[in-house]
Amino acid sequence: MEQDCTTTREHGAPEFRAPTFEILKTALKRGFQDFVFSPSYGLTLGAIAVLIGWGLAWLTLATGHTFWLVLAAVGFPLLGPILVAGLYEISRRLEHGLPLSMSEIVGVVWQQRGRQLPWLCAIIVILFLFWFFIGHMIFALFLGLKAMTNISSSFEVYLSPAGLQMLVFGSLIGAGFAIVLYSFSVLALPMLLDREVDFVTSMIHSMSFVRAHPVTMLAWAVILAVLTFVSMLPGFLGLLIILPWLGHASWHVYSLLKS
Repeated sequence: MEQDCTTTREHGAPEFRAPTFEILKTALKRGFQDFVFSPSYGLTLGAIAVLIGWGLAWLTLATGHTFWLVLAAVGFPLLGPILVAGLYEISRRLEHGLPLSMSEIVGVVWQQRGRQLPWLCAIIVILFLFWFFIGHMIFALFLGLKAMTNISSSFEVYLSPAGLQMLVFGSLIGAGFAIVLYSFSVLALPMLLDREVDFVTSMIHSMSFVRAHPVTMLAWAVILAVLTFVSMLPGFLGLLIILPWLGHASWHVYSLLKS
């Protein structure tokens, strides 16, 4: 029987082959098959995401304060990658013909607290915090001196010329931050679960690979973004399926690229 590589991992970053759209298609197919084969962990993770979305929506409406969304944006990148590690582990085990044991899968997730993954999560949080700081600066630059009502309940200010300029400029800056975050994490996250490698090396290899293959890898980013956005439209309920599906598929993108 093949040795379980949860205890024995190869060292260093792997060599990757050039990505193709066929690889992305295959990853999505295999990701959905993994979810259907072992749905319990994925559904649990999706349900947690849905409940958090409902709770934040209620808090935002009840209090009129959007800082709850800020807390979520900071909290998810800190905990999300560690939780998604369970989906990676399920796909890895299915890929290697290893038995699925929920206790062992949860154990793998728990083990990440003492490995390199939390350091990558911390980098993601720092990037988010910097983005919030830049976002406040952009708001002040375009609308800081403009008379307005409560922007939590009145959105007319965003339709003014200055408001529209702010939205366009802020969206472009936000897209830049999103591309940077995606670039250093798309391969680094599964790599840290799969290999004995430090988080800096994994980030550098991930960013270098995305830079070397921008069309295909940015296409994968668009697929992730569009499906995630669509999943949140029906009251966040789509996250029950989309979140675990994309988690499994993300592992297969990594696995197929290093084959």
